[in-house]
Amino acid sequence: MELRINSLMASSGVAFGTSGARGLVVDMSDLVCFAYTLGFLQYAARQENGQTFDRVAVAYDLRSSSPRIARTVCRAVEYLGLKPIDCGALPSPALAYYGFAKKIPTVMVTGSHIPEDRNGIKFTLPGGEILKADEAGIREQTVTVPDELFDSSGVLSAEETAKSVASDGGEAKRLYIDRFVRALPSDFLAGFRIGFYEHSAVGRDLLCELYTKLGASVTRLGRSDTFVSVDTEAVRGEDIVSAKRWAAGDGRTETPRFDAIVSTDGDSDRPLVFDEHGDWIRGDLTGIITARFLLADCVVTPVNSSTALELCGWFPNVVRTKIGSPYVVEAMKKAVAQGAERVVGYEANGGFLTATPILIDEEYLHPLSALPTRDTVIVLIAVLLMSKKNGVPISMLIDHLPHRITAGDRLNDFPADLAQRKMEELLLGGRETIEPTFAAFGELTGMDTTDGLRMTFGDTGDIVHLRPSGNAPEFRCYTEADTVRRAQWLLGKALDIVAQWRLG
Repeated sequence: MELRINSLMASSGVAFGTSGARGLVVDMSDLVCFAYTLGFLQYAARQENGQTFDRVAVAYDLRSSSPRIARTVCRAVEYLGLKPIDCGALPSPALAYYGFAKKIPTVMVTGSHIPEDRNGIKFTLPGGEILKADEAGIREQTVTVPDELFDSSGVLSAEETAKSVASDGGEAKRLYIDRFVRALPSDFLAGFRIGFYEHSAVGRDLLCELYTKLGASVTRLGRSDTFVSVDTEAVRGEDIVSAKRWAAGDGRTETPRFDAIVSTDGDSDRPLVFDEHGDWIRGDLTGIITARFLLADCVVTPVNSSTALELCGWFPNVVRTKIGSPYVVEAMKKAVAQGAERVVGYEANGGFLTATPILIDEEYLHPLSALPTRDTVIVLIAVLLMSKKNGVPISMLIDHLPHRITAGDRLNDFPADLAQRKMEELLLGGRETIEPTFAAFGELTGMDTTDGLRMTFGDTGDIVHLRPSGNAPEFRCYTEADTVRRAQWLLGKALDIVAQWRLG
């Protein structure tokens, strides 16, 4: 049968989000995943300017549904006459780095931070992440799916699983670890004590191994055999409580048990960092510290990141984008083309990207090679080393940044069509609609519609940013103020207003 990807997205409920597709597991049938993989690979084959590829690397996270979807992806790869390379359970950045090194496409089966009843597929081209123009190109593909491979429910027949899947033999993992080991001396993290919150993150074993190779003392914490939905941007209360408990240890000494406690989301492309007291450090702050550590001359970040980036005055060029790594990648490419030499990017969720090779220190022979997709490892390394360089613990290092406090949360199960309609009403109504709706926050002094609606209020520059999620039935809100109490009050009040929209 012939299927147009655009139409399939509408009928299946599995739509495009950041760099791929996401939806309920019950909607991500073998047939849907098969068709999406065909659409991506057809598009990829037409984008490589005469270059060809004969292999496609596939990996997956630790959700119970991920191996099944990965097997279907491999069968679709094989159906097109290509060779699927099974990289197993692997972090998204490690798979992407392998694809960039081998100049082949990659397909990562992961729902990242969203609950286990949902999943997703991330696509990466040989030359980098798919951008928004690529997403549009994939949607326009028409694919031919062989009816005989599936039953009436869209389930791939047992005998039709891919027959020539080859393992990468651990090469993707080795390349990823070697990226850091080559750029940093073996004792780079010597003397640091790291608590690693493992939960169900796919990178839990790899990252513990890497931090240990760099000389750190690593204590494993909180491993889970079932999937845990950890969002590095809207951290769960139970994770905050656990971090405090782990930091305190047995309570017999005032000396912190760890220099930092760290974790990641499900596919290990976003870091979650707690200081020595177990206090969570937001990703847009660790992003500033990491960019400073790398002596960046251009920093790209979305509009929802803290304005402490500009206020610190450390960087010659700051570029703001819409929310989503494809926008960050696109802006980083432009900065490189314009002559910037140390180009980095980060998101409020903590994911950090590099667009150029960066020599960490003149004494080291190898630069840290570019990885223009979200990553976690360099963030913890940078935060620890900057604390050491400044002779202060991580908590005090963050205190040295301009005092702008950000907060964020989301309303789950918020219908996408309602969110879109309400946002359109606000934007079309302009100030006459917006000012009375949000009068509780004070005088409206500025609006930014780069992505959603970002409003600035009063002389203190309070910020309230409303944005429907692009890849889940969620409505997100971000706030910024001079104090924690004010940022939290703004957040709670804004979410209360948005919640009322559900009532009509």
